[in-house]
Amino acid sequence: MAAAEEGAVIACHTKQEFDTHMANGKETGKLVIIDFTASWCGPCRVIAPVFAEYAKKFPGAIFLKVDVDELKDVAEAYNVEAMPTFLFIKDGAKVDTVVGGRKDDIHTKIVALMGSASA
Repeated sequence: MAAAEEGAVIACHTKQEFDTHMANGKETGKLVIIDFTASWCGPCRVIAPVFAEYAKKFPGAIFLKVDVDELKDVAEAYNVEAMPTFLFIKDGAKVDTVVGGRKDDIHTKIVALMGSASA
């Protein structure tokens, strides 16, 4: 992963980009947090700067952003039905989910899952 992408939210515009970042997360053993969002979703716009802040605060994790209208197949693969939905992926498997812009819940899960990360 390029250093420029650490500490930043990476927007995935193609399934290939998404798959590349997911494979990277699995390969490196990093926690991957995916923000499933939509341009028309008000709560998504509210939580976006908070998610970006968390990306800066936790550079050891990979933060991805997926627009459900742009990457419908990815959203469907993870059964995403509401926006925003945050998925926490470890070793290629979904380990947790937060539905809605509940920033405290998101933060708590990042801390818990990063704490159990093997360095």
